[in-house]
Amino acid sequence: MELSDYIRVLRKNWLVIVVLTLVGLGAAAGYSLTRTPIYESTSSVAVSTQTGGSASDIQQGANFAQTRINTYVGLVETPIVLNPVIAELDLGITAESLQTQISASSALNTTIISITVSDPDPVAAADLANAVAASLSQVVPEIEPPTTEGGSPIRLTRVSDAQPALEPASPNVPLNLALGALVGLALGIGLAVLRTVLDNRVRTPRDAEQITEAPSLGAIAFDAKAKERPLIVHADPLSPRAESFRALRTNLQFLDMGGRASFVVTSSIPSEGKSTTTINLAIALADAGKKVALIDADLRKPKVAEYLGIEGGVGLTDVLIGRVRVGEVMLPWGGRSLFVLPAGKIPPNPSELLGSKQMATLLDVLERDFDVVLCDAPPLLPVTDAAVLARGTSGAILVASAGKVTRHQLEGAKNALDTVGAKVAGFVMSMVPTRGPDSYYNAYGYGYGGYGYVQEQPKAARGRKRKAPIGVVPVETGGIADLGFDSRREARGTTDAS
Repeated sequence: MELSDYIRVLRKNWLVIVVLTLVGLGAAAGYSLTRTPIYESTSSVAVSTQTGGSASDIQQGANFAQTRINTYVGLVETPIVLNPVIAELDLGITAESLQTQISASSALNTTIISITVSDPDPVAAADLANAVAASLSQVVPEIEPPTTEGGSPIRLTRVSDAQPALEPASPNVPLNLALGALVGLALGIGLAVLRTVLDNRVRTPRDAEQITEAPSLGAIAFDAKAKERPLIVHADPLSPRAESFRALRTNLQFLDMGGRASFVVTSSIPSEGKSTTTINLAIALADAGKKVALIDADLRKPKVAEYLGIEGGVGLTDVLIGRVRVGEVMLPWGGRSLFVLPAGKIPPNPSELLGSKQMATLLDVLERDFDVVLCDAPPLLPVTDAAVLARGTSGAILVASAGKVTRHQLEGAKNALDTVGAKVAGFVMSMVPTRGPDSYYNAYGYGYGGYGYVQEQPKAARGRKRKAPIGVVPVETGGIADLGFDSRREARGTTDAS
């Protein structure tokens, strides 16, 4: 994952991260508030020796005290020191219990012993620390062997008495809150990254590009009302979603497909928006003056005729079995240079028909007389229709629904095309959110207004003699007579009126 991926993960999961951070903060606050405050007081005792006044005697005494200091530190928590304290303060506990409240230490290369006592009562902690220091000062000279003069060579002097603490030593509320927030933040970020790693869905164009190894042709903005108005380019040409299809149209025109311009639009699984993508792309191309043939090659669940509001009882199936000529069932639509071939009756053998010689001949004829041929085909994973058909076209356009199709499914669709030797012309991300970290449009400003989009008017078709690359071909009208369109001229007015 790159830095941008981590930023996207944080933006996408910010709520989880914030919630877990607050939970950690709350847990730390609850812990701190329920703990009994503990106060600490420290008294200090200096260890020295009773020696002569010469420099050598003083040095020897200091060395002796240094060697004994650790012994005296360990002596602080023994019953010989603590029992007198218990009796003096009338604590009513054992030396073992008192040990848990006391700690002693000595800094390196010093002869000073620090005695620290912890207690819920700050005054009791100070009194106890001073009592332990006094007891240690009495016990040590008694247990050390006397000198030849009969006195103890060691002397302990209290250099600082313990004072009642003003603030509790624990719980350390600021530290606990900071640690709680950090732990919650770490858990939130870890959970966000884990969710991203375990998420097998395709969410961004880069995800799809890595799987398909094909270029991104565009991304279609999500529209909650897409089912109510599937023909968005026709119904609301100024909407951000309609602009998405115009961007797709522009990118499609720059594809180098070896002089051919026939495409199969398909997807990995159902309900990814392939049919609406095909139809809106066809309308956008026709609005730009391209002469477009739209074929409903989904012979299992055809949708093109339903969306366009035309009669679909006779169509591609009838043409392929030789029942009718293509010009007799291919209808102009919408006052544009867009001609639609419905699916017709649902046959028992869709794959065989789409892979037949008649279908290949039909595509060749349409490619000669149209600038662009678009075929709406079934999804690749449930059936083989789209893969069989794509082999006879210039390439397949894969529609991948953002956040719905999984990487495994998209990879399976790509493999299905590779198996039959079909080329993937590119992919289109559909249902892309217009806001949020997964939005593909924020970088381009779609959905923010202020650009003053103007509705495009269909351009007049212009004649041509020879098929040229998709982006530069002028439209020809003379060749469609060979397909039998003359007999359908009157249908244009009827269709446009509807």
